[in-house]
Amino acid sequence: MEPLNNPALLGRLKKPKQQPRFQVELPVIDDSSDSLSSLVFDVFADLPIKRKGGPVRILVLWPSIEPTFASGESSNAVENSVLDEVEEGSLSSADVVVFAEPEADQVEMIRRVCDGVYAKPVVVLNPKWESFIDGEKALVGFLGSFEVVYSFMGLEVRGLLSKRKGVVFKSGREDWVIFVEVEDGELKAVSKFKRRPSIGEVETVLYNVMAATSPITKSVKFIRDLATSVTGKKER
Repeated sequence: MEPLNNPALLGRLKKPKQQPRFQVELPVIDDSSDSLSSLVFDVFADLPIKRKGGPVRILVLWPSIEPTFASGESSNAVENSVLDEVEEGSLSSADVVVFAEPEADQVEMIRRVCDGVYAKPVVVLNPKWESFIDGEKALVGFLGSFEVVYSFMGLEVRGLLSKRKGVVFKSGREDWVIFVEVEDGELKAVSKFKRRPSIGEVETVLYNVMAATSPITKSVKFIRDLATSVTGKKER
């Protein structure tokens, strides 16, 4: 057998075309670190992935202060560290690296970490990258390499006489779907997008739903239907 450190053998090993990079967007109860750390623990502590020789080692990198995880049993080995203080040993021993709510000014550091753990999967949870639209072209392209695999973001718009709650949802490779809250708090799918809808597009969908169900619109429709039944002519 050839040793694994044989240069000739390493040259024949296929390098992954793309490092697995995933983006997950989940709502938290509030802006406190406790809420976010509880969410991270709930999502990653029992992530259903397996590794030969022991539990999966998950390294969570925080933008500033390292939180204390909620207590509970875990099938995976979860380690916390601050992004700009992470040690090489932690990176080399991790099987999965998670960036929790990274800030826009940390994108270059995130890129360096991803290069350092190349071929290992990395996950970004609730990134704060909105202000990075005008960033360096290379880094903007790097951010675009993260595939959104799950997103569940609630929102609300207010009209003159009513308000409407909705949800922007995506799971796996499915389309982006906009759900609107209807009677009894149920969610109804009203629109789909192949790409992530902009805030303006989401607002337009919700406002259209509000307009179609508003008391004013219903009153106008009632008057038109009444005029049609009396005159026999459809009002324009």
